[in-house]
Amino acid sequence: MGTFVPSGKDIDRKWFVLDANGETLGRLATKAASVLSGKLNPQYVPYIDMGDHVIVINAEKVRLTGLKSQSKLYRRYTGFPGGLREESFTRLLSRKPEKILEEAIKGMLPKTKLGRAMGSKLKVYRGDKHPHAAQQPVEMKIA
Repeated sequence: MGTFVPSGKDIDRKWFVLDANGETLGRLATKAASVLSGKLNPQYVPYIDMGDHVIVINAEKVRLTGLKSQSKLYRRYTGFPGGLREESFTRLLSRKPEKILEEAIKGMLPKTKLGRAMGSKLKVYRGDKHPHAAQQPVEMKIA
């Protein structure tokens, strides 16, 4: 009897909803990253994308602990000389709260083609509405 090795046909992807209302950014991101990478799946193998889809709602209500909300900066580079752009957490939260959660979650995934495939199954929305009701997502609690 040989070892069972799952293939792409054997994967049954589920949809989960995480509510970011009042949750800490890092704890929410680690939970979402483990679901996206498939580590909660009993058939997990590290070289196949076994992850499920994750929908995060209420992105604007995520919080940071301590004084991080006043001191945290998000940096990006435009590609031009002198093109380093910085934006504070509070400004980015008011302007584009989805970006904060996407960066935190995708930063915890592998930096490979496999990690990008895992990250494509992440959907982040501000507010408590999302357009994925047809997929019948299951509410997931953060312990």
